[in-house]
Amino acid sequence: MSEEQTHYPKEFLELIQSITNKRAKIVIDHILKYGSITTEDIEKTYGYSHPPRAARDVREAGIPLATFKTKSQEGKSIAVYKFGNLTELQTNRIAGRALFSKNFKSQLYKLCEGKCQICNGKFEERYLQVDHRVPYEVSGETADKEYQHFMLLCGSCNRAKSWSCEHCQNWKHLKKPLLCMECYWGSPDNYSHIAMEQVRRLDLQWSKDEVKYYDALKIIAKQNNIELPIFIKKMIEEGTKNKK
Repeated sequence: MSEEQTHYPKEFLELIQSITNKRAKIVIDHILKYGSITTEDIEKTYGYSHPPRAARDVREAGIPLATFKTKSQEGKSIAVYKFGNLTELQTNRIAGRALFSKNFKSQLYKLCEGKCQICNGKFEERYLQVDHRVPYEVSGETADKEYQHFMLLCGSCNRAKSWSCEHCQNWKHLKKPLLCMECYWGSPDNYSHIAMEQVRRLDLQWSKDEVKYYDALKIIAKQNNIELPIFIKKMIEEGTKNKK
């Protein structure tokens, strides 16, 4: 045991020695050595393109992390992670999240009709990821593996959900699963808030023959010097008014 580790509780040291997740171990070892780690460290030093996911792995292993803000080398605002209150260790999470069998994912793929449940884009099964509707950080591992507790997300939507959830007060403090199920990220077809904010969201994807319509909308928006999302909102607003 190094001198730097002698001041940590025995229970904490035993817990980190049991962790096998590579991303989590990198974050833990870096903090042990330097006292903290930034998203810039995770991305540039260790090559992980989604730093919050690495930090989430640590939290899911039962180790509390505190998040602060700092400046990157380019002067941009980035996150810095340090160990949180070590009296809040969750040793029942040593094994981390349960893995899903190939059959479980294949059945979920059929139920989801091969689509990401957020953007509705259709993907090959290998490009979709099994996601807990209620984040593991809020409710822990789901006791039963019933399909209604999970959904499939593409990599882009999964990253967007991770970022949004990790900045939500329910994730950080309240830990109420029902709030997650009333959120867009837990129930995209029937929700009342997004990360506890009164926001509504619609993710659209154009594919195959539909791409030409997207390209046409983009050209028209540019000709009118309007950003594409605002242009589409105006079209919907005008169409709704005309039907009243």
